Amino acid sequence: MIAALDVHYDDGVSSALAAAVVFQNWEDEEPLREYTVCRNGIAAYIPGQFFQRELPCLLAVLSVIQEPINVVVIDGYVSLGDKPGLGIHLWEALKRQTAVVGVAKTRFHSASAAEVFRGLSKTPLFVTAVGMEVAEAAAKIVTMAGPHRNPLLLKRVDHLARND
Repeated sequence: MIAALDVHYDDGVSSALAAAVVFQNWEDEEPLREYTVCRNGIAAYIPGQFFQRELPCLLAVLSVIQEPINVVVIDGYVSLGDKPGLGIHLWEALKRQTAVVGVAKTRFHSASAAEVFRGLSKTPLFVTAVGMEVAEAAAKIVTMAGPHRNPLLLKRVDHLARND
């Protein structure tokens, strides 16, 4: 099973809503299940330390997922060039047992990422991975359902985290 995760913050009340959509195949158009977890007492964003804010939220939503997860897809980078990114920290927290794929919408200058073009978009997504080859992760992102740049299930988890 695959879980796509996202988090949306409400800095006004120091809370966050973490969301997950679980699906069986990369090509699926609909999630098998959806999960959300609200976390309070969220720390302020610190540049270069984003993982400290996001990681507890991701782990909280992962803890309520009932299905066995083999791959986690996050909104962001696995590594930031010579520094670990959110994905590496998540992979470590998952005891290196679950592959983590990062899908970012903007380029991070020192990160080595595969550029993925979907649909008719001339703007790439940037794919990184740990626990599986980056080329394989990029190929899987290309096969995800949806005619546009962002796959349907990644849009779905974003909307779920925003409580749209």
